[in-house]
Amino acid sequence: MSNETTTAKRGRPVVNGSARQAKLAKQATKIANGETISRGRPSNPESKRQARLAAQAARAAAGIEIKVGRPKTVKAEPTEAVA
Repeated sequence: MSNETTTAKRGRPVVNGSARQAKLAKQATKIANGETISRGRPSNPESKRQARLAAQAARAAAGIEIKVGRPKTVKAEPTEAVA
């Protein structure tokens, strides 16, 4: 018996010179240079959501408690029926 393990190539082969490999190489060089990689759709700083997130971050920085979820409704006391 031998304790040797054989390794098999798994997955699809890498096609050198493909557009994806060029993109990955470009990202790797940016990371090596300390640059940031922008991914996804850019945010709009003038949107309502970004304004809400900025206000929430300001409240957190000020030490104000941030409650998550839907606010509870205050139910009115039932009035007695006049007979």
